[in-house]
Amino acid sequence: MEGQGARQLRAVAAEYLAMALVLAGLVAVFSLSAPNFFTATTFRTIANQVPAAVIIAVGMTFVLIIAGIDLSVGGVLALSGAVLGIGMVHYGLPLPAAVTACLVAGAACGALNGLVVIRWAIPSFIVTLGMMEITRGAAYMVTDSQTQYIGSRVEVISEASLAGLSFPFLLAFLLVIAGQITLARTKFGRYMIALGTSEEAARLSGVNTRMVKLAVFTLSGLLCAVAAVINCARMASADPNAGSGAELQAIAAVVIGGTSLMGGRGSVVASFFGVLIIAVLGAGLAQVGAQEPAKRLITGCVIVAAVILDHYRHR
Repeated sequence: MEGQGARQLRAVAAEYLAMALVLAGLVAVFSLSAPNFFTATTFRTIANQVPAAVIIAVGMTFVLIIAGIDLSVGGVLALSGAVLGIGMVHYGLPLPAAVTACLVAGAACGALNGLVVIRWAIPSFIVTLGMMEITRGAAYMVTDSQTQYIGSRVEVISEASLAGLSFPFLLAFLLVIAGQITLARTKFGRYMIALGTSEEAARLSGVNTRMVKLAVFTLSGLLCAVAAVINCARMASADPNAGSGAELQAIAAVVIGGTSLMGGRGSVVASFFGVLIIAVLGAGLAQVGAQEPAKRLITGCVIVAAVILDHYRHR
């Protein structure tokens, strides 16, 4: 058993090292191609942009591990942020109360996703696709399709820092660590992997698969709300258009990180690397003057290549 555990540990370390080398290679290429890329300003900009994407990717990793998918993350982010903005701008709520309302809204959306999936056994793709439209429409309705400008009252969240690192980035990093520990070292994490590997086998083994699904989707919604708080703090406003395309970005990052779309396998840390790879790729392409069509083409090719490599790596 000790030999098997050591081999597994080496395999995980090799996987993380490979992703770190890919990230370092991208940084090296763009540093040579764009004179202004390898600067503190560039890395600070990336660090300020990735926290919301990282937090959403943590929840998406869990959802994919149980062989589900959550297409509603962008809409849930928008609606949760709208709740925060309306609460502070129109109802005069203090920041803690508005943040609490935001988190409750996100968790409620996620729980509703989970309840529909387990009650009527509908594929999560369909359920969350519907929730994506529901939450986006609700965000437009509660804000009257207008951006809610909150101002400095919420900016304090993004301005806080420790040792030169912003509070949102530190929070995202801590959530990555907590997510990886949950996945690798807890009974709940083992249940998620078992459910994604074979739901019927997990059920026959005594796992309450319905509650695991409900908890995972609720957690995904809650993490979207946390990302909404960070997004509102960074922009000092709540925009009903926020989070557009967030679901595709999260899925891309998680897939690049090696999480299986079929369920049963994944890593939160690897998803974190996936977010960083996409962020560095986008920033580097922008600095070398690539147009938006070329950026999307190259990013898509990277995603497909990552999936193909992962297929051969785990054969």
